[in-house]
Amino acid sequence: MRVFSETQRFNQWWLQLLFISLVLFVGYAIYNWYFINEAVGNVSPNDSVGQLIVIASILPILILFYYLKLQTEIDESGISYQFLPFHFSPKKIAWTDIQNCYVRTYNPIMEYGGWGYRTSLGKGRAFNVKGTKGVQIELKTGKKILIGTQKQEQAKKVIALYLNKKE
Repeated sequence: MRVFSETQRFNQWWLQLLFISLVLFVGYAIYNWYFINEAVGNVSPNDSVGQLIVIASILPILILFYYLKLQTEIDESGISYQFLPFHFSPKKIAWTDIQNCYVRTYNPIMEYGGWGYRTSLGKGRAFNVKGTKGVQIELKTGKKILIGTQKQEQAKKVIALYLNKKE
């Protein structure tokens, strides 16, 4: 294997259940407001501002999580990652800029405060979607980056191949 490529999404079953619940709630609210002319909670069918607040607070969350994905590629030129929609283009780290690189087990909550685009004092940045395995990158500048992975064995093989060539 000469290239490692992985795309991860927030597609855990419990998140899917939450998203479906939110979509159903919005559908229920719209049906009550516009078709049977009944209030939903404190928001009446005549309360346009309240309706807008309910929909405008739920819809962006659903859209954001739909588009969130972490793409990672490891090849002969280095490691690239892109956490959409936060990165408009892939971030590339050349092998010559890397001091050390390895796959490790970590505790997302204790080390980085959870999953997503995270920053921790002393631990550096983390880009993770799920799980507890990640590619730890230590740059020659002292910065640290952790990129979550679900394919740790494949990542280990490709890292070993190119990290050994660098030395």
